[in-house]
Amino acid sequence: MLFNTLSYVLFLIVIVAAYWVLRPSWRVWLLLGASLLFYALWRWEFVALIAFSAFVDYYFSLRIHDETRPKWRKAFLVMSLSTNLGLLAYFKYAYFLRDNVAGVGDLLGQSWRFDMWDILLPLGISFYTFLSVSYTVDVYRGLFTPVRNFWTYLTYVMFWPHMIAGPILRAEELLPQLTRSIRFDSDAFTSGIRKILFGLFMKVGIADQIAPYVNEAFLANPAQLSALDVWTMSFAFGLQIYFDFSGYGMIAIGSAALMGIHFPENFNWPYLATSPRDFWRRWHITLSSWIRDYLYLPLSGARFRGQSEGGLDVQVLRPDSWRLTLSLFLTWFLMGLWHGAAWTFAVWGLWHAVFIWLYRVTSPRLDGVPLVIRNVGGWALTISITMLAWIPFRAQSLGDAFTLWGRIFDIHAYTHLTFRENFYLIVAVVFGGMIALYFAQGLLARMNDRPARWTVEVFSMAIVIFVVFIFLRPVEQFIYFQF
Repeated sequence: MLFNTLSYVLFLIVIVAAYWVLRPSWRVWLLLGASLLFYALWRWEFVALIAFSAFVDYYFSLRIHDETRPKWRKAFLVMSLSTNLGLLAYFKYAYFLRDNVAGVGDLLGQSWRFDMWDILLPLGISFYTFLSVSYTVDVYRGLFTPVRNFWTYLTYVMFWPHMIAGPILRAEELLPQLTRSIRFDSDAFTSGIRKILFGLFMKVGIADQIAPYVNEAFLANPAQLSALDVWTMSFAFGLQIYFDFSGYGMIAIGSAALMGIHFPENFNWPYLATSPRDFWRRWHITLSSWIRDYLYLPLSGARFRGQSEGGLDVQVLRPDSWRLTLSLFLTWFLMGLWHGAAWTFAVWGLWHAVFIWLYRVTSPRLDGVPLVIRNVGGWALTISITMLAWIPFRAQSLGDAFTLWGRIFDIHAYTHLTFRENFYLIVAVVFGGMIALYFAQGLLARMNDRPARWTVEVFSMAIVIFVVFIFLRPVEQFIYFQF
């Protein structure tokens, strides 16, 4: 079941209505049943896989908590992580490993090819694996006392609004909300409806309208495209994935809010960032925060944090430290592969690592530059770097990605714009959508006159609802569903 369908809207209405009618003690069972149904409608046989993975984490977390001997606590942690990461490696990276082994064999003049049965990637496996890993690790670190009821834990793992594509929540952020008695809050409920409508608007009204032109551009022969085409493609896909993914996040946050459950924000206008570091404080915040606390900081030897906020906002006192540099590049290499089992994603991660490292090294030398110049110049440079990073993320192969990048640096390639009509349409759709969102969110926050505020809100929401009503159909699935 996709968020951008009428069936999901009906599903949500029924579940939310039942949630507020039932006694608090029965609500967790409703959420578990709804989550199982939500996932089973896509592929019911994988429900057993998720339940097995969840039981392993549930069992070993209890053993870790009850065990006093450090050696056995660490052994239980390794067993839990090995199960989770082993399942992720098998379902997501088996073909990738097979193809690379075969490639190495070809270089050595050996035939290391072997057949494999079909492996179907379970929906959302990367996200719920990170969820489970953080739970077990937090219990090991002594940050969280594990729950004693397996069904409550399974509800935490499978809670449908965040299970498929985030936000990635920590146990202490979500589990207490699932078990406590929540009172109906009209403000939170209204905010949830508004977020769902905005999210659908961003998905079906903007991202899905850009998608056909992005697909057309990336199917073209890279060698025949101009530099202006490459810039247009990179910006178009960058805008598409932002409105697609942030739209999903808003629907997820809004769906949870209808039941009085709070999710942290996952995006904060990332394309307004003035530095690579600032960008990763704003983009996919819960993922970058997870990477910070469970990969980068442990590798760096620094103390972790305990919240899904702040992103990769890490103050570096010694940017020339070899350990910090190695940790940075290794973290981003793995983060790239987390997004997809292909070298294009690894290159995407390393691209970001290079520019984050360059920012660390050069930013202390810019203290004397006026703040306005730093912000304007930093924004122009950051958005250019970020948009060009989407080339390998979206390209069909590494060869295509390097060819497209090569066009950017060919001064003779700035001759024409093949996708001129597409460019104009994309600009119109994006700016029209941004204006609607500005009126619906930004302007309202600064209006003190209640009649005028009510008029603007009704007008903007009418536009949003009209667009959603016209385009609400599963034309394009959410991009991050494939991860």
